[in-house]
Amino acid sequence: MTLKYLIQKEFTQIRRNAFLPKLIVVFPIMIMCVMPWVMNMEVKNIKVTVVDNDRSSLSQQLVHSIEASNYFIFKGQQPTYQAALGEIEKSRADVVMVIPQHYSRDVTLGNQPQVLIAANAVNGTKGSMGSAYLTQIVTARVNPDVTAMQSRVSTLFLYNKNLNFKLFMIPALFAIVMMLMTGFLPALNIVGEKEAGTIEQINVTPVSKWSFILAKLIPYWIIAMFVITVCLLLAWAVYGITSAGPLLLIYLLALLLALFWSSFGLMISNYSDTMQQAIFVMWFFVVMMLLLSGLFTPTRSMPSWAYATTYVNPMSYFVDAIRTVFIRGGGLSEIWHQVLALLGIGTIMGAWAILSYKKNS
Repeated sequence: MTLKYLIQKEFTQIRRNAFLPKLIVVFPIMIMCVMPWVMNMEVKNIKVTVVDNDRSSLSQQLVHSIEASNYFIFKGQQPTYQAALGEIEKSRADVVMVIPQHYSRDVTLGNQPQVLIAANAVNGTKGSMGSAYLTQIVTARVNPDVTAMQSRVSTLFLYNKNLNFKLFMIPALFAIVMMLMTGFLPALNIVGEKEAGTIEQINVTPVSKWSFILAKLIPYWIIAMFVITVCLLLAWAVYGITSAGPLLLIYLLALLLALFWSSFGLMISNYSDTMQQAIFVMWFFVVMMLLLSGLFTPTRSMPSWAYATTYVNPMSYFVDAIRTVFIRGGGLSEIWHQVLALLGIGTIMGAWAILSYKKNS
């Protein structure tokens, strides 16, 4: 019965806060409605300028092919390579293509003219992808046999047939929303009561540490279930994207991630004396776990020492499991090791949160 009244106290505090109820509702809505449009790793709108030293009908056909591409923004032609390079230095172009003299003659004779492609590689991804797109266009014009060969090759895209990047990012956004809602709010909970002085009223009662911490955790688990429901509904209503796997597994993964983050937040709150201290410590771990989780980039691309951190990073297990269920339609047999890892890490963190709370009675 003591636990019941403590949970009621937590919900009463949340309800009486003028900001938190609005945040819990508005935050997942904003993340799901805005972020899938902007968190897009596809490389488009590459600004291209051309130096045509041949000025033949074939070279102009090559230029028109670039203009017609959906990946490029044609920024016109320059008289010399130096002038085109100046456009890159002024950020007016991303890639320069130089068509050599006698380009039309060499193509007609069956030779391979050397077309120069110079890319601004400050943004390595944009530079490499832009060069690859241009190389494909140039190769198709110079060697039609390659295009004919490519037309005989059929590609089957599994799980994401339309290559819709939103389908890839929406499960990742679940992870971000869960992390921020069930991590930062508990981190500010106990330290907020310390600053207000209300924690002393609990410390002089016979309430046990585990009852007190459990009463702090349960409301955020319920909030996590509400948040994940809102995210799933918005994914279906706004983008027409639904889970290919069982929804029960998505809720199970969300609950296990909420167990870790709420426990982790309360643990930081136990060791912090001010809200500012709790926020900075929490932000440090959030950024590290987020960037090392494989949410944005493949974990196998990391150095071996960085990849080793994924074995203790619950975000890595969650992102891998949620994408397996949501995109591929995987079942429990395919994610059981991620489930066990999340359960183990969450249990350890929950025990740490209970043991680290210092109750002076």
